[in-house]
Amino acid sequence: MKQAVILAAGEGQRLRPFTASKSKVMLSIAGKPLLEYVIESLAQNGIRDIILVVGYKRERIFDYLGQGGRFGVQISYVQQPNQLGTAHALRQVKDKIKGDFLVLNGDQLIKPSTIREFVKQPPQAVMVKAINGEDPSRYGVVTSSGGLLTSIEEKPSIAKSNFINTGIYSFSRAVFDYIGEHLDMPVVLQSMLKDGLDIHVAESQGAWLDIVYPWDMLKLNAVVSAELKPGVAGTIESGVVMKGPVRIGKNTVIRSNSYIVGPVIIGEGCDIGPSVCIYPSTSIADNVTVAPFSQIKNSLIYSGNSIGVASVIEDSVIDRGCVICGQFSAPSAEIETRINDGLHKIKVGTMMGEGCTVGNAVVLQSGTVVGNSTRIAPLRTLSGNIPDGSLVV
Repeated sequence: MKQAVILAAGEGQRLRPFTASKSKVMLSIAGKPLLEYVIESLAQNGIRDIILVVGYKRERIFDYLGQGGRFGVQISYVQQPNQLGTAHALRQVKDKIKGDFLVLNGDQLIKPSTIREFVKQPPQAVMVKAINGEDPSRYGVVTSSGGLLTSIEEKPSIAKSNFINTGIYSFSRAVFDYIGEHLDMPVVLQSMLKDGLDIHVAESQGAWLDIVYPWDMLKLNAVVSAELKPGVAGTIESGVVMKGPVRIGKNTVIRSNSYIVGPVIIGEGCDIGPSVCIYPSTSIADNVTVAPFSQIKNSLIYSGNSIGVASVIEDSVIDRGCVICGQFSAPSAEIETRINDGLHKIKVGTMMGEGCTVGNAVVLQSGTVVGNSTRIAPLRTLSGNIPDGSLVV
């Protein structure tokens, strides 16, 4: 297996406000876009000829990946102008496929170990994952017998097994004979089964995590951070205490009396403290300023953010380029929230889009979603969903 197709054309509407300016494959987890983890996993398994199917906000992908040289791979691009489904996306690459190939989604956390054995699997094959403690009917549910696929049903009302389709496939060029006008891969697989083709089922024991809702970003960040290799390239002033694995980038200053408990990632060019507390599973990207006496816990802080004095941020995601004044509070609590298709019980703080400006002493109650380019006047206490471009006075 020397060639792979990564499906990266979708938007991810349920991940708003973070996908208003970028596709969900470009959401940053522990300092890198999701898509980069998929590419690294392929490269480490010897697959370096990669075709990316792109569509929504494709320019951000082009700018970041280029032709793949710095990742040790060769990337070519195919556009899917209308995101009609996974089979429709795969149909776009037919002329670029040379032989047997792998298919993966670009919006999932896939580690090298996840596909290490699967890349040796001869076509046709689908990788499945056992789901325990979670409702498998959120996904495509797979049944098999003797290692061969017997059925695949997308989001059934009653799940026939606890095995789900990961969206990772091994195919020969024969798959294109079955795509036709079908839009989704499960329908294509059923068509292949009806024609008597054997489709092998391989269970993965490695990490495979899907990102569907904004709070999933925190879960993925915690998984990646748990394997963090520590390293300090910046400046650590006197009186700083660091426990556990901590990685600090070049030209970053951790000022005196700050307290950091890993796993924590802090990027390049940051200015932290003095007397700042940063707690586990926090990732702070490049060029972030965190003013004195602030606390950050289990949060993603994107690049170019400025966080004011004595702020408290818990279980939150703050997108890039925000200016947050002092005594800001984004506490976390267990809440119930409804997003499109159902009610979810989650422990979460605030989800804030990019380019926001927040005045002094603002409190955002647990579960608040702040749209991109929002401006919030001082001394406000807010909750719920605040649309993009809002002015809260």
